[in-house]
Amino acid sequence: MKKEPDWHFYRTLLAVLDHGSLSAAARELGLTQPTVGRHIDALEGAIGSRLFVRSPNGLLPTDAAAELEPYARTLAATSAALLRTASGHRDRVAGTVRISASEVIGVEVLPPILEPLMAAHPELKIELSASDAIEDLLSREADIAVRMAKPVQDQLIGRRIGAIPLCFHAHRRYLEQYGMPQEMTDLARHRLVGFDRQSAYIRTMMARFPLPDGIAFAFKSENAHAQIAAIRAGLGIGICQMGIAARDPDLLPVLPECFRIPLDTWVVMHEAIKTARRYRVTFDALVGGLTNYVRGTARKRPG
Repeated sequence: MKKEPDWHFYRTLLAVLDHGSLSAAARELGLTQPTVGRHIDALEGAIGSRLFVRSPNGLLPTDAAAELEPYARTLAATSAALLRTASGHRDRVAGTVRISASEVIGVEVLPPILEPLMAAHPELKIELSASDAIEDLLSREADIAVRMAKPVQDQLIGRRIGAIPLCFHAHRRYLEQYGMPQEMTDLARHRLVGFDRQSAYIRTMMARFPLPDGIAFAFKSENAHAQIAAIRAGLGIGICQMGIAARDPDLLPVLPECFRIPLDTWVVMHEAIKTARRYRVTFDALVGGLTNYVRGTARKRPG
């Protein structure tokens, strides 16, 4: 009977896929390069196919590697979830909770919410995945997620927070130099900050909230947080959450009555973990903190 490949071989496969070289994968895993090479050789021997071919740009995955990748990532997520589950007891707030949120929410909004939670529960550990890639709660890639859509899977439970409003903002310094637009068509004469590449979600939002014709972005980035940094630096007018902008008296709303995008926001987790205290307490803290954040965006600031 052929021996089942060790799980560590699949972990090594993922590291080589992510980094494109044995040496970089070895650094990430804390192994030697020969050990990484042996793992790949053993996995190739077990499946009977080459996994990588050498090229001037590093190791390129073969079709066999591409076919194994989603299964290896599922194994990685399951292994991580197992360790998180084993790290705490169900009757006390201890152990690890992995939270998934968009980069902007993760960087700008969640840290002040998590600070009192962790101060109240010193044995609680938080893993925050701040990325616009959606992690799968069903396979436990994350334990709790902050999402901009209602969960549709029966196994997930969610609490609607409300709508986080976005509108155009600019730094006071930029507006003093170039003037405040009075109507949407005026934006064509301004420097705009926007997306370099439009995801399916961005295309959907732009279809629902179209911009006037003739508008082009002078500063573009696919990273939403980089866009906020550009707005703060006075590079131009861009879209920002009103709650984030409200913290800086020099970030002023632009045409909020003409253009406003509501982001319907939910906190979601798998029903299987809802009775474990560390998940429940973290879930409730996120619901409470984000609810206060949304309520705070309702107040108006003078321009």
